[in-house]
Amino acid sequence: MSNALPVVETKFEPKDFKSDLKPIWCPGCGDFGVLQSLYRALAAIGRPAHEIAFVSGIGCSSRIPGYTTAYGFNSVHGRALPIAQGIKIANPSLLVLCAGGDGDGFSIGGGHVAHAIRRNIDITYIVMDNQIYGLTKGQLSPTSPRGLKTVTSSLGSLEDPVNPLLYVLGYGASFVAQGTAADLPGLAAIIEEGIRFPGFAFINVQSPCVTYGEDEWQIKEQRARMKSLESLGHDPKDQLHAMDLARAYGKELYTGVFYRNPAPSPSYDALVLERQKEKGASAPDPARVLDSLIQR
Repeated sequence: MSNALPVVETKFEPKDFKSDLKPIWCPGCGDFGVLQSLYRALAAIGRPAHEIAFVSGIGCSSRIPGYTTAYGFNSVHGRALPIAQGIKIANPSLLVLCAGGDGDGFSIGGGHVAHAIRRNIDITYIVMDNQIYGLTKGQLSPTSPRGLKTVTSSLGSLEDPVNPLLYVLGYGASFVAQGTAADLPGLAAIIEEGIRFPGFAFINVQSPCVTYGEDEWQIKEQRARMKSLESLGHDPKDQLHAMDLARAYGKELYTGVFYRNPAPSPSYDALVLERQKEKGASAPDPARVLDSLIQR
């Protein structure tokens, strides 16, 4: 007879990841839906909160770590990705997520996106895209459409917007998806799939700003406009078709997985761990190294 203890699978509920801190977003903000979807996704993943680290930048959406029971790091504007990468490399066993807005991710922090993608570090990056700077009172953001009138473009924007989906696909991201706060079950499923992907996962979420955002991109309107990629018959292994669909950003609201690399490269953190084990086996005794230094 075996003396091994039976394996007990711990099941979690969305409420297990909800902190006592109450969200202070404007009523109707899309970030409420993102947060609820995140709770559902984490419960489905089944990792306890102390095995999860959540990093954010600055902005309305960057408040999210405080509303979870996971480890949280509310960093500086645009620098969430490098901090998240450092955490993952220092402790590869942690499940690491990163959150921010379109301004945080594609303006001041835009330079970090390409390098996180090329390293393929196993983190999930959730960008809450509302096409405006909400926290700082409605300035033009990188994803604001041409012609938009804001407090910093009173006559209308003269710039073409950043296309987050096309950017990350062009950088070579292995997992690219988009969801909307208007579809909580669908968004939760997308976040769960991104977390389970073995490498860098980018999820763009259309999360409307009820205070400064455009009327045609609010929750009710998004619910009427959204079209699932699955219903269009899109194959997420088809990178070129994913890029064609991504060109409709700002015109069509496609939801689902645009691209999932069927044979992704090993993640950077996994390779670092492998090299540490390889070099550690032949490394000199630390005590002997220290003694030699003292003797000198």
